[in-house]
Amino acid sequence: MAIGIGRRELIAALGCVGVTWSLAARAQQGEPMRRIGVLSGAAAANPNGQAEYEAFLQGLQQLGWTDGSNLHIDVRWTAGNAVDTRKYAAELIALGPDVILTTGTAGVAALLGATRTIPIVFALVPDPVGAGFVDSLAQPGGNATGFLMFEYSLAGKWLELLKEVAPNVRRVAVLRDPEITAGTGQFAVIQSVAPSVGVDLRPINVRDPAEIERAVAAFARSANGGLIVTASALASAHHDLIITLAAQHKLPAVYFERSLVAGGGLISYGPNFLDQYRRAAGYVDRILKGEKPADLPVQAPTKYELVINLKTAKALGITFPQTVTSRADEVIE
Repeated sequence: MAIGIGRRELIAALGCVGVTWSLAARAQQGEPMRRIGVLSGAAAANPNGQAEYEAFLQGLQQLGWTDGSNLHIDVRWTAGNAVDTRKYAAELIALGPDVILTTGTAGVAALLGATRTIPIVFALVPDPVGAGFVDSLAQPGGNATGFLMFEYSLAGKWLELLKEVAPNVRRVAVLRDPEITAGTGQFAVIQSVAPSVGVDLRPINVRDPAEIERAVAAFARSANGGLIVTASALASAHHDLIITLAAQHKLPAVYFERSLVAGGGLISYGPNFLDQYRRAAGYVDRILKGEKPADLPVQAPTKYELVINLKTAKALGITFPQTVTSRADEVIE
């Protein structure tokens, strides 16, 4: 007696055959699924962190890599927390990826503290040589390479820019992470420039929101103050609070990245972060195809952007000089 088969069962059976054929075909073509890890210094809900991750994915897709197709991606978000950074670095390494993408000094330090074999590609690291991550920019020499955030000399330009847009500033609070070499390096450069522009500096740590709030409030009790927000994962994690405090206390502030000005900050000067993630995808691609991090030079930014926010300037009673508006790459109304 013939046994009938329903339409749904037939479709399901054909689907299984198709999946089996696809997997078999991929195996025959020598296309194994590759695995990469991503250790981000941002919080999972941070829109800037998500935009950077999307830029990385787009860069991979343009090179023929798609998550869930020929690539499996494991992502961990640290929100600048040192304990979570070390924990998630260990988790990703335990998964045995072909390569790991990370951001910032803290992420690279955590990964290199746990592995000297798994390839690491980094973005947004200010001083990889000084931090001991690579032997030199031209010849990294180990299992890590990537993209330089900027030279420390850029930090001096932030102070000069602050004086240019707010010439009455005589006191400057520098928000920095003292636990990383980049925090110390950026502050040292600002400190070296301060006498030439006639300002007194006060460092403010960005480890804890309550500490930031207390320190900025105390600083703002005296007149003629301004802020410089140096680059760190913690500054990014607390950016909403910092921007709010600057507005609340009427403090002109210079930031290290465009998205902070788009979020209500006054002015920023720095590299295009999204571009670094797209370029990092190129290095991941090259490593997946057999090249070694030791042979891939650390690359510097190709462009720095000046971004100003006219609405914030108006709220602070600041009129940007023509010397600033004429060279701005972006003006946010």
